[in-house]
Amino acid sequence: MDKTKFRYRCTDCGSEYDAVGTVYLCPSCSAVPAPGTPPRGVLKTIYDYEAIRETVSGFDGLKNSGFIDLLPLASTDSMPPLRVGNTPLYPLSGLDDKKFPFSLYLKDDSQNPTWSFKDRASALVSAYAAENRLGTIIAASTGNAGSSLAGICASQRQRAVIVVPETAPKAKLTQIVMYGAMIVPVKGTYDEAFDLSVKATETFGWYNRNTAFNPLTIEGKKTVSFELFEQLRLRVPDRIFIPAGDGVILAGTYKGFEDLLRLGITDTMPVIVAVQSEKSDNLVRNIMQEKFTVVPSSTVADSISVDIPRNFYMARQFIQEYSGETLTLPDEAILNASKILAAHTGLFAEPAAAAAFAGFLSYHSDGRIPSGSSNVVLLTGGGLKDPGAVSSLIRMPASVYPTIDNLERLVQ
Repeated sequence: MDKTKFRYRCTDCGSEYDAVGTVYLCPSCSAVPAPGTPPRGVLKTIYDYEAIRETVSGFDGLKNSGFIDLLPLASTDSMPPLRVGNTPLYPLSGLDDKKFPFSLYLKDDSQNPTWSFKDRASALVSAYAAENRLGTIIAASTGNAGSSLAGICASQRQRAVIVVPETAPKAKLTQIVMYGAMIVPVKGTYDEAFDLSVKATETFGWYNRNTAFNPLTIEGKKTVSFELFEQLRLRVPDRIFIPAGDGVILAGTYKGFEDLLRLGITDTMPVIVAVQSEKSDNLVRNIMQEKFTVVPSSTVADSISVDIPRNFYMARQFIQEYSGETLTLPDEAILNASKILAAHTGLFAEPAAAAAFAGFLSYHSDGRIPSGSSNVVLLTGGGLKDPGAVSSLIRMPASVYPTIDNLERLVQ
């Protein structure tokens, strides 16, 4: 691969680094980590946008080459054989027979191979590892990133090691095991699993997929923005509701539209609404604070249950630069949103994904969505990822003998 195709820029000090060898964080800014705070020196991948303008003919030119000009790869041939991305965008005209005075679309990323948005990042990390002959890939995860990497690596015949908190949902742990990855449950939090995986990378030389720590995870996740732009007929939506944990989905979505902005393909950016649970609000709560503080997370939305959001500083930069918005909601509102979404659309989302829809419902209820605007809810994972999370909403009726009389009594 042409090592001059892209470079890394530190989001803290602005230093730039050549894409030579495996690069994670800015060596200067990350040299003295502060315990209990997000890492400094997270890197942003940048391209020669002027050169791309001269050689690529607009958005169609990017698409026709598989967006390779905006990916840190030599060729799309190294991507997994599974279909990652190109997920459906469903219009939703209203709820309870009441039409919306605006447009709403549901981006269903549960249709990815392992039923999660995380496949976008895993696919790119796997492809980069394949091109650079990197062996074992390790990741820390609350479940989705781990099952994603395990599944993608299975399709590429790569070795995956997944470190998870022992409290991770069994459905996600089952996926990891069935995909053939090495699973390491730890007696601790996601943040402790994260730290262990980084130590393993330092000790064994394994390639690390961790969100934010590996800058390519943001590059993988930005592909959703290219798809939205195409699916909305080359228009940028006015507002996108996303679930927020580490802040990487937020940064990736911004980064994709920012790339299009840098190329002059669009001249606008969407307002991105980062939605968190009130029981895991360490990203949203700290944005306006001078000193980062941690409140232990205890949300039912396990995929966004994070004490130390590893991409906090980049996420904050994007929110401040492009006038993003934030929202926290109680777990009850998130679970209720999952039920409303399933009953009205046939889309069963896990709580973390339903958080984005809960954010939309809150905005709509408060009259904060302008008439005629275009809005997207990003659904990042399917409900069968963690069916136990919605058990409090389910009331199974008692069984009956199979007679028409019994059925008639039930339907009356």
